[in-house]
Amino acid sequence: MKSITITGSQRESVGKVSTKALRNAGKVPCVLYGGDKPLHFSADEVSFKNLVYTANVYTAMIEVDGTNYHAILQDIQFHPVSDKILHIDFYQLFDDKLVTMNVPVRLVGTSPGVIAGGSLRFALRKLSVRALPANLPDFINADISKLKIGSKLFVTALENEDFTILHPDNTVVVQVRTSRSAAKSTNNDEDEDEEGTEEA
Repeated sequence: MKSITITGSQRESVGKVSTKALRNAGKVPCVLYGGDKPLHFSADEVSFKNLVYTANVYTAMIEVDGTNYHAILQDIQFHPVSDKILHIDFYQLFDDKLVTMNVPVRLVGTSPGVIAGGSLRFALRKLSVRALPANLPDFINADISKLKIGSKLFVTALENEDFTILHPDNTVVVQVRTSRSAAKSTNNDEDEDEEGTEEA
């Protein structure tokens, strides 16, 4: 999985006054969990742009006072009015420890059911997976080239040796439904067939 580097500074104080001062200065207070003890630090708000405001998922390489920490974004708080980032929690990654993360699903191929007039329903755009940090994928491919009208693609079709999908086997990722126009067209065809039979 691709990583984004964030450079920060350790926070000497974690009180409300210092936190407010950081935000007024355009910085975001953060906490890194998962190590021997929590690491409180802050970084410029613009540093998180490519990590937060994107449909993609990345890990973070956090550099604090010369030390690097490999981590993932665990929780984020936004201001209810301005949507500014108020606080971010990170979780430290270790090469030999499994981690859980939501990974985007990418559709691959063209569905014959859609070509026939069906409606594609992309129900699950991200999947919760567990893997070692080195095996975390940037995205999971979902091949829809065999989906006909009425067909469903379950998470079992996306299984991989590198990671474990944390959803029940009967979870539907994508399906092709009969659209109203297709159903109407089918009904019209049936009506025409019936009329032709009566005339004959």
